[in-house]
Amino acid sequence: MIKRVMIQMPISVGIKTVFDERDDIECEEFSELSEDNIVQHIGNYDAAILGAHPFTEQIVAAASRLKIVSRFGVGYDSVDVDALTRANIPLTVVGTANSVTVAEHALMFMLALAKRTITFDQEVRQGIWSRWDYPAVDLAGRKVLILGFGRIGRRLVKRCLGMEMDVLVHDPYVIQDAIATAGAIPVDDWRAILSDLDFLSVNCLKNAETNGMVGSSELSAMKKTAYVVNTARGGIVDETALFEALKGETIAGAGIDPYVVEPAPADHPLFTLRNILVSPHSAGVSEESIYRMGYWAARNITDFFDGKLNPGNVINGDVLLA
Repeated sequence: MIKRVMIQMPISVGIKTVFDERDDIECEEFSELSEDNIVQHIGNYDAAILGAHPFTEQIVAAASRLKIVSRFGVGYDSVDVDALTRANIPLTVVGTANSVTVAEHALMFMLALAKRTITFDQEVRQGIWSRWDYPAVDLAGRKVLILGFGRIGRRLVKRCLGMEMDVLVHDPYVIQDAIATAGAIPVDDWRAILSDLDFLSVNCLKNAETNGMVGSSELSAMKKTAYVVNTARGGIVDETALFEALKGETIAGAGIDPYVVEPAPADHPLFTLRNILVSPHSAGVSEESIYRMGYWAARNITDFFDGKLNPGNVINGDVLLA
């Protein structure tokens, strides 16, 4: 029997690689992703590959044939997971497909901030030769706290240790011995050590607990020489509080990849500051990760229909037991 797949994004090489090998898969690329349009058509599909657009309770209610939803990525804050669970539909993510990519991006922010990369580049182009006035700093010997010890956090720990940093990790939802085994120091009360940090890297999921968890009180507790890096989700670091902290030089700088509203408007207050590095929520995007994410987004679907879906890629794993 032919399974129809709605693909809510351009069909990547990775997706094509998987589906071209199957004679039981028929896929269609959707570019008009309004809720009304998806509601009108979702009932004709057995599976869906999602980009960043919302997948709402109303869409799930109209999905009479839908058996599985697969995210092209690892975040799922735009998906109504509860609605999928009630409908007994698994939601999958792409596992470690972009974990290395995000970890490298976080480390890039740390290096660029510590080495004053952008400032030096701009000054040299202007004929300013000021290497002694405001020298760069080394990562070696600096203290970094990584919030989250998931797929990305684990890889960032390795890279920070490779830079000879003192690495601390806060994640109350993992076995603490695993953090120590990885060479880092587990931290229970992370707010109590903010004044000791040189870098704070946000690598946790966004949910009701973590939304706004790095706010004005946390930023004001940090050293004036400290840096904040967010390669997770917009809003975990409060944007207004971060703007005030950077403008007032409460902290030295920041590297920010995600935003509360995306695409972020060109007149975003953060973009007026010189002590922040920004990117367009691209931390998880590289030539290699685009292929891997497409491949595994499609493989999760074929594996599901073949009865061999990896439960580690399923967000609402309870539906597999139903």
